Amino acid sequence: MSAEESFDVVVVGSGAAGAMAALRAAERGLSVLIVEKERKFGGTSAVSGGVMWVPNHGLDGEVGDSREAALEYLRAIITVPVNAARLEAYVDMAPAMLSFLTTVGVPVVSGVWPDYFPDRPGARSDRSLVVPTFDGRRLGDSVYPAMREQYNRFKLFGRYAMDLTETFTLMMQAKGWRRTVTHILRRYWLDRETRKVGRRDRRFTQGAALMGEIYEKVLARGVELRTETALVELQTDAQGRVCALEVDNYGRRYTIAARHGVVLAAGGFEWNQELRERFYPVPGRTRHSSTPEDANRGEALIAGEKIGASTEHTEQGWWIPTMQLPMPRASNFHEIHQAAFDVGRPHSLCVNRKGVRFVNEATGYDRFGQAMVADHLATGANCPCWLVFDATFREKFSAGGLMPNVLMPDAKVPGDWWGHYLFRAESLADLARQIHVPVDALEKSVARMNAHAASGTDPEFGRGGNAYDRMFGDPTVAPNPCLGAIAKAPFYAVPINNGDLGTKGGLRCDERARVLDGAGVPIGNLYAAGNCAGSPFGDCYPGAGATIGPALTFGFVAANDIAERAGNRATARGDEEQSAHEGEIVA
Repeated sequence: MSAEESFDVVVVGSGAAGAMAALRAAERGLSVLIVEKERKFGGTSAVSGGVMWVPNHGLDGEVGDSREAALEYLRAIITVPVNAARLEAYVDMAPAMLSFLTTVGVPVVSGVWPDYFPDRPGARSDRSLVVPTFDGRRLGDSVYPAMREQYNRFKLFGRYAMDLTETFTLMMQAKGWRRTVTHILRRYWLDRETRKVGRRDRRFTQGAALMGEIYEKVLARGVELRTETALVELQTDAQGRVCALEVDNYGRRYTIAARHGVVLAAGGFEWNQELRERFYPVPGRTRHSSTPEDANRGEALIAGEKIGASTEHTEQGWWIPTMQLPMPRASNFHEIHQAAFDVGRPHSLCVNRKGVRFVNEATGYDRFGQAMVADHLATGANCPCWLVFDATFREKFSAGGLMPNVLMPDAKVPGDWWGHYLFRAESLADLARQIHVPVDALEKSVARMNAHAASGTDPEFGRGGNAYDRMFGDPTVAPNPCLGAIAKAPFYAVPINNGDLGTKGGLRCDERARVLDGAGVPIGNLYAAGNCAGSPFGDCYPGAGATIGPALTFGFVAANDIAERAGNRATARGDEEQSAHEGEIVA
């Protein structure tokens, strides 16, 4: 099939990796097309928290991070073989990517968020960066509704946008949380001009803020974005270089030539059950993923493998505990709810189906998922596990999609939820019988947890023993904000699945984001970034934003490499200014 049209660069996927590759390539003077198979653009990134993990970013002036500290930390936490050159390229190029991002006008601020292994050498609490709220209508009233919208679970009452500060204020019922609710509602309804356009909140927060800022710059540079356009296959020339791709638009197939490069940035394979069964030691179900439903099915990985690409780290996901509830007003359909921080709140514990604890529940959500997998391989009694809690927990905290009692009292919980999605009993013994867990085992696990809560120390798993754990505990609970007695009836349980934020493994790439074949040789003109590619971190999750940080960085790296090969050195708008500021952050 001959190509109907051609571009210098074709990017497959419209999330953070693809958007950055397109923005940087356009800035370097290349013609760029983004193809996105879904009807809305922005990818998983647009519905994420939007956090970027960037070591040595320079935003903190003279008390900053260092290359050496970042590498020391990463080498201390990674437990599988990784490409050392690729890991070092990430540490070196992430600050350059951030410099470019701020130079083109994307505002970035540093948060106070401990690395996920806070006690390891080189760990810090300032590597996670966010983009402030973005006015979505800056994209244009015909464009802003077309960006993928945040999940209902991340919006107040399923409607009103919240930034991370507002989210955590409400999540913890922190001081002033009622004023926060009033402010959010008032802000939305006083925006009368946007209400004339549609129901969607003009305030793009979290991942939508990041993607809104980037796409404003992408579209201003003439990049073409086509939705409903899915990758079918990659085509190669006589030398084995990728020269074109076949795509599908509502059944119409056609070919697009890529003169200098194709960047695969189409996400992972978490919604492909066949690939999960092939790669994962405990496959789980696609439905437990918290990424957009049926979106990331591994088409780019499959297309890459068909032309000889190799893969790496495919046995790992970006794990996060999730639970399932019926959709409001549509009980035959279900929503997935994250329980990343709920499982570590005081007055609760998690047990496997033998009634035994298996993890520090307050640990990072990825490590929680790894513990679920390890326990299931050892006992066959995990995935799902059970989050067990008492009335004290129920009063204040959410349990996945079950909102705190102050927002969703038991009397307001739909009757068909009880005994199927949620379980409640006046005694631990009755609760254990409902969820088919050994009574004596559950009672013993709870008794031990209550003793830990009284002493303030968890000798079994160290819950609440580091800065990350305590950040999401309850500061009103002493002596350990993560440990509280499970003693007040009624008692509750919800099943917790090993969900994910995507897959860690994918196409094997080098430090220049080039896709490698089975012999480790780059496939000409083919690049990958984001969850399409194997994570530079192997099996670990260094800190908040460790998916988006590498996605942006290797999208940036791929575009640079393509531009260098195409001979477009320092020819694009602002490139001379960028070279003067390379490695420097413009606030």
